Amino acid sequence: MEAQAQAPAPVPQEHGHGGPSIMERFKRMAPPSFKGESDPLLAESWMREIEKIFRAIRCAEEDKVSLATYILQERADVWWASLLPTRFEDGAVEVAWDEFVRLFRAKFVPEHI
Repeated sequence: MEAQAQAPAPVPQEHGHGGPSIMERFKRMAPPSFKGESDPLLAESWMREIEKIFRAIRCAEEDKVSLATYILQERADVWWASLLPTRFEDGAVEVAWDEFVRLFRAKFVPEHI
């Protein structure tokens, strides 16, 4: 009984939902970045890996685009940044995951793959 009384109090979590944020969980999975390489197989492989991570961390649909675009680099990052103002004039960055996948594949994966 004495050991029970001396047990340390649980450490409060920083997040309201009681665990690490979705971004922290995503980063812990070491997601590969995508630089916009011209090899469509690399683009498709990147997409499969990202979707595998999303399943593993049980990522909500509304978080997928912000997480995936966070790890775009170089040519791919420029593509996404330039697409937002032209595609979504109202400034809304709430792009559905299916729409992002469609746009990504249209840009980086030719039809014949």
